[in-house]
Amino acid sequence: MSSHALSLILFSALMHALWNLLVKRSGDKTVFIWWMFVASGGMLNLMLPLLPGPFPPPSPRVLLLGAAGGGCFVLYHLFNGRAYRDGDLSLTYPLAQTSMVYVPLWGVLLLGEKLSLAGGLGILLVLVGAYSVQLRQFSPGEVLRPFRNLGDPSVQAALAAGFIYSVGAVIDKTGVSTYPPFYFTYVLVMCMWLFMTVNLLRPRYRGRVLREWRRSRHLVLLSGPVMMGSFLTFRSGLNLAPVSYAVPARQVSLLIGVIIGVFFLGEACGRIRFSAAALILGGVFLMRMG
Repeated sequence: MSSHALSLILFSALMHALWNLLVKRSGDKTVFIWWMFVASGGMLNLMLPLLPGPFPPPSPRVLLLGAAGGGCFVLYHLFNGRAYRDGDLSLTYPLAQTSMVYVPLWGVLLLGEKLSLAGGLGILLVLVGAYSVQLRQFSPGEVLRPFRNLGDPSVQAALAAGFIYSVGAVIDKTGVSTYPPFYFTYVLVMCMWLFMTVNLLRPRYRGRVLREWRRSRHLVLLSGPVMMGSFLTFRSGLNLAPVSYAVPARQVSLLIGVIIGVFFLGEACGRIRFSAAALILGGVFLMRMG
């Protein structure tokens, strides 16, 4: 993976951690995420007249990829929300990271990517770090605990989130490889916003949209450039690097999240979170070398 691609993905990881922090500080999470897409989508639309050339007409294939990728990422958020709402975080969070088991597999089998030994070891280190960051202790029983509750709906939702994200990542890679990354990001964001809007039209959300705007409008306005920066830089990096490396490398956002939690939110770090962060960092280094 080139230094330029890694720099883009690491900056995307920083922005990703920041917009997750904004979601954490919001009130109504589902509605707030919709407002974030309104803000970032609005900024993307404002940028269109400033671009040097006209908007390239998207082919039916590009529109299908954007809709499919957008659907996958919306489902990922919905499954994740259900898992975190109904289950123990230390149980469900590691399982939601299982996307990194599938992504290299899809990259090799479907996209013809090749992994070096160093790169493969780096992916493994990132997977172990991302899986263990919410574990309560390092022991065989604790490591296997999430898999002992496969009948739990929250565990099933977390596993579904990991799988559907891996499918979306492959669609994402295909999209930016066949259509300019900025414009594919635009199509993807618009599709995600449309799907989320349909969800918010349900009666249960009546009155909640304006209420969340009044409560969190400053966070919404701040979220626009943060989310747009995360989306654009990741897909630009994804265009330059194998998806097998790009998705694990973005897990540096977990390390950034630990730093934010410790220094700005007063959270305890603990040996497990520190060790997990070190594993992720070491894994990214190996992927760069690979």
